[in-house]
Amino acid sequence: MKKHLYINGQWKEAKEYAPLYSPYSGELLAEIAQADDHDVDEAIKAAKAAAKVMAKMPASQRALILEGAVAIMEARKEELAVILAQEAAKPLRTGRVEIARTIQTYKFAAEEAKRIHGETVPLDAAPGGEGRLAFTVRKPIGVVGAITPFNFPFNLVAHKVGPAIAAGNTVVLKPASQTPLSSLILADIFAEAGLPAGALNILPGKGAVVGEKLVTDSRIAAITFTGSPAVGIAMKNKAGLKRVTLELGSNSAVIIDHNVEITQALIDRCVTGAFSFSGQVCISLQRVYIHQSKYEEFLEKFKTGTEKLVLGDPLNEETDMSSVISTKDHERMGAWVQEAVEAGAHVVTGGKPVSDNLFAPTILTNVGAHVAVSCQEVFGPIVVVTPFETMDEAIEAVNDSRFGLQAGIYTSDIHAAMRAAEELEVGGVMINDIPTFRVDNMPYGGVKDSGFGREGIKYAVEELTELKLIAIKL
Repeated sequence: MKKHLYINGQWKEAKEYAPLYSPYSGELLAEIAQADDHDVDEAIKAAKAAAKVMAKMPASQRALILEGAVAIMEARKEELAVILAQEAAKPLRTGRVEIARTIQTYKFAAEEAKRIHGETVPLDAAPGGEGRLAFTVRKPIGVVGAITPFNFPFNLVAHKVGPAIAAGNTVVLKPASQTPLSSLILADIFAEAGLPAGALNILPGKGAVVGEKLVTDSRIAAITFTGSPAVGIAMKNKAGLKRVTLELGSNSAVIIDHNVEITQALIDRCVTGAFSFSGQVCISLQRVYIHQSKYEEFLEKFKTGTEKLVLGDPLNEETDMSSVISTKDHERMGAWVQEAVEAGAHVVTGGKPVSDNLFAPTILTNVGAHVAVSCQEVFGPIVVVTPFETMDEAIEAVNDSRFGLQAGIYTSDIHAAMRAAEELEVGGVMINDIPTFRVDNMPYGGVKDSGFGREGIKYAVEELTELKLIAIKL
């Protein structure tokens, strides 16, 4: 089955197609079109032309289109979850959660389309500003280049496409090579919902071709990217005066204080945060810093909870965790664990492949701060547990990272909680929860090498609109 490019409301054949295989079973899922420079140019032209239509479209109509997409996705939600299981090896239960969140994200976008506004500006606050009325409006920025990863191929696309459409922009979307089907199905969904031709163009293909063109082409007004720091930083350096929103991942940590009861709920939360979708989540729980007085108890219960996880076929209703996305990443997991062990780490559980494409959920202790499994983004089912003596020590350990997306702290001491909120060098602090918490209307983004700008529909709309001042001399 061939899947073509989607340009200007039409399916277009490509000169080249690439096979798409299931990460779990290895079966051929489809032949995916690979866009070339000419295809990207055609898509940008279509988006540029459609931008005039979208800019004049009333907010109520943009909201209706997004609400229409929500209704269609709601009716097809099980089909969409199966696509996730097939192309991303995301277990069905996990996939259903992503689809529910995706629907919610587009709902938020529909609501936000009706709340885009400016404010009055008191020019007479400055000498010489008397006798003038001034106000601001927000205008669509134009064509948005959206580049998305494999791990949340529906919801992270929604976080780029939803606010872009809500704001009256158009989109050229490059999905991840492993998960193009999740994006391509949006073509029919949004066409049925009434989105004008050219407002959404979908171009699977190589990053060096499609991504490079989107970043460097002057007709693209903004780039929104989720992926690796190396690629994101290179993009920002090439983007010139384009708006750029970058979400670049992390090695997220949680602090568990001495006054916290190690309940089953806390253990279940940490297991979910560390191993959901095989740890392939930007805010996956990678580092646990726990007070030494609770260390042994936590470690024993955490090990027990981890070993109860059901591994296997993502299409099986009982499966908790399936394959990592690629053979390359599977091999990297093993190499990083081996490196940690050679540096003195202890494997509490896991630490090895279960099969050619499944890596066991792994807990490591006695890991140095600058070993890869601790200081780099694992993006796999590996978590490091480390005891601490003082809150100073714990906060310093969390901050000893090139990343700063989100962090969590469990404590019953309000002073410790607020101190952590103030001192942790991250974009979001979750008090009495793991860093993996996210709902889709909150501002989301990081500091340091974790990124630049914020997602979350309202905040993304601000990134994707221009603020314009109008002043009237009375």
